[in-house]
Amino acid sequence: MANSSSPAFSNPAQTWNTRFAEEGYLFGLDPNEWLRAHAKVWPKNATILSVADGEGRNSVWLAGLGHRVDAFDIAEVGVAKAQKLAAEKQVSVNFSVADCDSFAWPQDAYDGVAAIFVQFAEPSLRDRLFLNIIRCLKPGGVLILQGYTPKQLEYKTGGPPCVDHLYTKPLLQQRFANMEISNLVEYEANITEGTQHRGQSALIGMVARKTKPPVGPSTPATSGT
Repeated sequence: MANSSSPAFSNPAQTWNTRFAEEGYLFGLDPNEWLRAHAKVWPKNATILSVADGEGRNSVWLAGLGHRVDAFDIAEVGVAKAQKLAAEKQVSVNFSVADCDSFAWPQDAYDGVAAIFVQFAEPSLRDRLFLNIIRCLKPGGVLILQGYTPKQLEYKTGGPPCVDHLYTKPLLQQRFANMEISNLVEYEANITEGTQHRGQSALIGMVARKTKPPVGPSTPATSGT
């Protein structure tokens, strides 16, 4: 079993640029099925961020639904392919080349965040990423998240070979304890997402809403003088 110091993650930009330089789209052209099944939770013409968007399959699909989409990825090769896909589909996505720490993360800006298989993140980076996701959602905004559980190490049909990169229900419940989790399920399915996610898989999906501020009389401001 590999750990989070695996060479695959020691230089992530180089690793993903090399992978995305291969012909075709590594994870296919269709959106993730968990995302497709739950995207109706977002209102029409929502403002959505697609995290670590890769070659654009999810952001381009969301833009095709009429949403205003921002997306970023660490790999400039992946972003270039995502831009090409958006042009082919005649949709507009605001793409950025950035990693999870350098992305701007505007506060209270998005109606929704899509975080689909962002399991390149080791625990400390993952904690920062999750906090930034919560921060950038508007009150009432909704996160749709998909990942692998530790059982995926038995299937080896996608995802990192690092148990500390994988998700469990208790981990997500703890990290998103201040959000209203409406759907959190571990399940197995046979998936086909390009050449990298293919076969029987141990999955976890979550839908969670950022709690709105309590409704009530405002607190009077106090003078500092």
